[in-house]
Amino acid sequence: MIGRPLPFLLLLAALVACSEPPEPEPAATVTDDTGRTIPYVEQPVRVISLAPSVTELAFAAGLGDRLVAVTTADNYPPEVADIARISALPLNHEEVVALRPDLVLASDQVNDPRDAEALAEVGIPTYYVSVQTLPGVSRAVRAMGTLFGDSTAAAVYADSLEAGLRALDRGRTESPERPGVIFLIGDETLYSFGPESYVHSMIETAGGRSLTARMDTEAPILSEEFVLSAAPDVILTAFEGDAAHLARLHPSWASVPAIAGGRVHRIDADLVLRPGPRLIAGTHAIQEALKGSR
Repeated sequence: MIGRPLPFLLLLAALVACSEPPEPEPAATVTDDTGRTIPYVEQPVRVISLAPSVTELAFAAGLGDRLVAVTTADNYPPEVADIARISALPLNHEEVVALRPDLVLASDQVNDPRDAEALAEVGIPTYYVSVQTLPGVSRAVRAMGTLFGDSTAAAVYADSLEAGLRALDRGRTESPERPGVIFLIGDETLYSFGPESYVHSMIETAGGRSLTARMDTEAPILSEEFVLSAAPDVILTAFEGDAAHLARLHPSWASVPAIAGGRVHRIDADLVLRPGPRLIAGTHAIQEALKGSR
């Protein structure tokens, strides 16, 4: 058999190669604070926030004017009054899809990871934010600004947060023995904070010593006996009520130093329970309470 001329074979190989579809280039991705990898959305136009703390971080990162929905629990900053509301717990996936977001922002402390999986199935990426310490607030602002928002505005805001932290450090009154502190979320059922909470970072920065920082339970319910044995010098609360109020509910606490000395102080819940920019203000409030208790 007479072979084909070499130039013809080369031409045929070239035609076959051209007819094959090119390998798609891998899409750009980004890793969120929980280690999840999602498609990268550069400068998203339509953004939904699924947690009040994340909304506050989004405004700090220059994303406020791109939010098309926030949760029914959002009340800060004042601009959220003009933004559409959705229920996040439980999340109505159809409602989210109808708003056609480019990106959804969520909190690892509030939102169910299964929601992100459901939204990913219809092509909507969800970026989870995690704040575990006070320095983590400015880190989150910078990251969100660099990835999705206004990096310059985010850097300015983060700088101001870090300046606030330095001021807290200067304003702390050191004493040979830091006061022992318990922070209660509930007055009858004694909900408090476990070992992974950023609240311990707030108390330590303010000049106290958190007495639940070494507990084994992530979201502990304290017993009467625990409070008696821990003997806190100060009790901070997220609810209305002074030492007399707690003494009525828990008569056995009469000998607890915080109760006997009237050192029970309410801290605005939004400044503590929302891991966002206002944690700095919450820490300042704790610092003032501890100073007033000495």
